[in-house]
Amino acid sequence: MTTILMVALCFNVSVATAAPEISKENVAARKNFAEEKFGIFLHWGIYSMYAQGEWYQQKGKLDRDEYGKASRGFYPSRFDAEEWVKAFKDAGVKYITFTSRHHDGFSMFDTKYSDFDIMDATPFKRDILKELADACHKYGIKLHIYYSLMDWKRTDYPIGRTNFIWEDNAEKTPVRTQKGNYDSYFSFMKNQLTEILTNYGEIGAIWFDGEWDHSKDVTPFDWRFDELYAHIHKLQPGCLVGNNHHHHAIDGEDFQIFERDLPGENKAGLSKGQKVSENVPLEMCQTMNGMWGYKIADRDYKSVKDCVGLIIEAAGKNANLLLNIGPQPDGELPAAALQRLKGIGKWLAQYGETIYGTTASGMPKADWGISVRKDKRIYLHVLDTSTQEIDLPVTQKIKAVYSFENHSNISFKKNKEGISIQLPPLGNSTDNIFVVELK
Repeated sequence: MTTILMVALCFNVSVATAAPEISKENVAARKNFAEEKFGIFLHWGIYSMYAQGEWYQQKGKLDRDEYGKASRGFYPSRFDAEEWVKAFKDAGVKYITFTSRHHDGFSMFDTKYSDFDIMDATPFKRDILKELADACHKYGIKLHIYYSLMDWKRTDYPIGRTNFIWEDNAEKTPVRTQKGNYDSYFSFMKNQLTEILTNYGEIGAIWFDGEWDHSKDVTPFDWRFDELYAHIHKLQPGCLVGNNHHHHAIDGEDFQIFERDLPGENKAGLSKGQKVSENVPLEMCQTMNGMWGYKIADRDYKSVKDCVGLIIEAAGKNANLLLNIGPQPDGELPAAALQRLKGIGKWLAQYGETIYGTTASGMPKADWGISVRKDKRIYLHVLDTSTQEIDLPVTQKIKAVYSFENHSNISFKKNKEGISIQLPPLGNSTDNIFVVELK
């Protein structure tokens, strides 16, 4: 099987174009983030008590006050932040993104601005975010914070398109009569973000979600993002800002998020019209099984091979993979997730050099697999084990072509377009990696 690989060997990635208003701390943070390639997303809150996913309050048509009573029984006795973070570290994870507050409005940290939080509304009375932050700082894992822009609990949040109970006949009923007061709600968000950015040490990023709740307003909704983003950068200049709004990154945002899709694709239907930003790092978030939050019936976990494949595919698109796990209500990570983490960690321990710090090769995904580049090396991740030959148009001189596994030289010959690489019989491993080293 012969495959043509179209790659521009002179490709040179600029992680960020530093505008005058962007601090040197921010530029450095963007660069580091782009090199990390692999993070873990954690969707955890009182919704795990229902074991039906993070949207159960809305999908289950539950009264918000009745739903909130779950907090009275939330006591994750088996939660051990260090155990979690050590498992992530061993898996080759470089950062975690934790849901400090999801759409239900429950805060998983100690806040002065709401009683609907882990310290006041539960018998657990331990600051989960603080314990995670301490463990992350101890083991060198960066901590990113998910923060919902929308809120199904507070009455000052302006009613959006998810603040309704949808009936089977398509009629909808507002969950409350109060229309909201965004000035009050904005002040609340700003105060909580101040707490997060001053009480929990260095924060790698703030990850916003929920902008789309007002995307269909007749009068465009002003979230006052410029003010919110400036506030974050003032408190921690190196803290990145991302927003899962499903469109092009705007001023003040430091990376672009793609939900359930690789940059430039729209298989999940959430990225229609979402142009890929060229001057900020990219991140793809995807679930390890089907749901974001814990769902007891969801056993459709991706295999280790599939998870590794997502990491490779994301790297090939110049993006990080943020892979989600929904912790159980008792505070443990699901055994199936831990098993996948161990397999991913084993692979990255051996082949991480071909992922971390790489950039896209400048070509779309080929039939045989993915190529990425670092310095003077092009790594060919050959995923199709039937591949026998790869034609590579090379404009630079080749020093060597060899197997990453055992460094054995691979035969190649020059042709009019560049070189033709003759591959040996490929094994049935997760990935067969070859190196094209340039002079």
